[in-house]
Amino acid sequence: MINTFVTLFWRKRLLTQATERLEDCGFQVICLEAGRWSTARDMHRAMAAALDFPDHYGHNLDALNDCLGDMACYGGYDDAPEGAGLVLVLTDYDRFATACPRAAQVVLDIIADQARKAAVLRRRLICLVQSNDPQIRFDPVGAMPVMWNSDEWADDKRG
Repeated sequence: MINTFVTLFWRKRLLTQATERLEDCGFQVICLEAGRWSTARDMHRAMAAALDFPDHYGHNLDALNDCLGDMACYGGYDDAPEGAGLVLVLTDYDRFATACPRAAQVVLDIIADQARKAAVLRRRLICLVQSNDPQIRFDPVGAMPVMWNSDEWADDKRG
């Protein structure tokens, strides 16, 4: 989160280590298997279920932005004083990005934007994105680049 609210991982071992460190610090971790999403509808169903969105969730990107924003900024996690925040872990995201490139980019942008808004309110929202494609790239999200984690930042560390 030092450089961006959305961080890429190629090696699942490094992702697991990062996730365990965050859990040890009190973060609530929600893992979503994005590799199972072949449509935007699949993504919306999984997000709604995992994040316990209200029944009126509209299953579109505007509704995702609204519900994630309500959750990140006004409640739904991190309500206990000891809570450190929420971590969304999206695994096999390259498969979803291949199937639905626009939606995959916008989802990351929404998460980054809501994470920045949450940070202003002293709440934490982090997204860790695992890709099986070590060369995957995304446009900047939340006006910030999607960057590789510090252990895999150099291209030769992912080859």
